[in-house]
Amino acid sequence: MLENRVAIVTGAARGLGKAIALCMATEGASVVICDVDPDGLELSGKEIERKGSHVLTRQVDVRNKTEVEKMVDDCLDMFGRVDILVNNAGILRAAPTIEIKEEDWDFVMEVNLKGTFLCSQAVLKHMMDRKYGRIVNMSSLAGRSGGTLVGASYSTSKAGILGFTRTLAKEVAAYNITVNAVAPGNIETDMTRTFSDGEREMLIERNPMHRFGAPGEVASLVCFLASEEAGYITGATVDINGGLFMA
Repeated sequence: MLENRVAIVTGAARGLGKAIALCMATEGASVVICDVDPDGLELSGKEIERKGSHVLTRQVDVRNKTEVEKMVDDCLDMFGRVDILVNNAGILRAAPTIEIKEEDWDFVMEVNLKGTFLCSQAVLKHMMDRKYGRIVNMSSLAGRSGGTLVGASYSTSKAGILGFTRTLAKEVAAYNITVNAVAPGNIETDMTRTFSDGEREMLIERNPMHRFGAPGEVASLVCFLASEEAGYITGATVDINGGLFMA
């Protein structure tokens, strides 16, 4: 499905980012993975190599324009192009709104929202010149309906990603670049494992499927949106939450 494509996946040291990168490698793509965690990156890179795929690992803070642009330049130097960008890097600092520290609010916005903007901006000229590209932005159920467990900063940043996705999709559609968002519900990742047993039981009980999703289920959706088969889908938010939220 992704043979001979080149993909950049941010936040790929663990969780959904790692699952997405592995899925893309399995589908035939060469993959550039980045994260702030060098040890996790190394492990992810080795797993991708075992899939028989080419991989480039880069320690990058997506809040830093210089680091982001250097990663894209390194990708172009090694592979000659960028076909796919998955903006997955994200951070959670949960607290009731009245207790949120200003620095925590800014940090979440910079990683989740500014990082998505900077990475997208860094690949756009190349994609526009080639008249081809697939950008997939990872939002969240919290960005669709709000989420008290994850807090206002996270929910707001993920809602912002949805607005950014729709606007960018309109700007670049004429260049054969699609821009879509994926909004996962509760998925078995390090982030959701921070919930208490009681919170997890409550979330499972509320879900029509009575379970959390698996990272691989989200990864398969992202790989589809990054493929040729999804070429007429753009500006969409695709929910994957077991029926917990239906638009």
